[in-house]
Amino acid sequence: MGIRRRVTARVMIDLHTHSTVSDGTDTPARVVELGAAAGLHAIALTDHDTLEHIPAARAAADALAITLVPGCELSCEQPDWVPGDLHILVYFVEPGCPLDAELGAMQAARGTRNERMVARLNELGVAITVDDVLAAAGNGVVGRPHIATAMIERGYATSVQDAFDRFLSKGQPAYVERDRLDPATAIALAHASGGVAVVAHAGSLQLDPDGLDRYLGELAALGLDGLECEYARYDRTRRDELLRLAERHGLAPTGGSDYHGSIKPDIAVGVGTGDLTVPDVFLTALAARRP
Repeated sequence: MGIRRRVTARVMIDLHTHSTVSDGTDTPARVVELGAAAGLHAIALTDHDTLEHIPAARAAADALAITLVPGCELSCEQPDWVPGDLHILVYFVEPGCPLDAELGAMQAARGTRNERMVARLNELGVAITVDDVLAAAGNGVVGRPHIATAMIERGYATSVQDAFDRFLSKGQPAYVERDRLDPATAIALAHASGGVAVVAHAGSLQLDPDGLDRYLGELAALGLDGLECEYARYDRTRRDELLRLAERHGLAPTGGSDYHGSIKPDIAVGVGTGDLTVPDVFLTALAARRP
């Protein structure tokens, strides 16, 4: 089915949001409702490593006459010389596609990882259980924010950020690596599924300008389609730097809020921290990159 276009005077979009199906705090329908209320022409719901959110999001989008861009966010491996994390946003993919089958295997591995992190926390004197974490996640894909929520409810952390800073972030005592796709496989699966692949929030890579330029060149050579440039927590200078990098490497620029609900309370759908404006032409250019 892919993207559904509608005649509308609205020209702003948000191509990066999350719901309760992964680590957000609003349901897929509610995220779409917030997009419509913000006056968006189109919204992408990009929950982590799953496409399970798409049916509910599509039903809400149909009811509200807003364009849904079906997608997800993948956690990927990166070379040893890249110190941070690589996340790839995939757009125009549907349940049942080749990527979806791979995501099912990744979700099974994620469950084992969560159990190992809870066990490590127990060893550190943090008395939470896997059942506590599952209760925090509800029906969504379980991840570290839900472990953090269980820690807050049991009095072991004051906030999600506190739990991450002291226990759950990479390099902290309860962190456990998870199975990730290598970027070549992620990009190939996106294309095999009729979609496109975009690097999300490039600052997470923790690279200096020369390193980021080099790595984006390598990813572009693998078939990367786009780069998230208009990102809620980046200032105008940083956004302009990313726009220049996208042009340099022949990548379609994209943008989004990275909305997570109360987990990131300063971020709102469509407008980010208040100054986010992602133009509709970004979506047109991105759709033109579809295989």
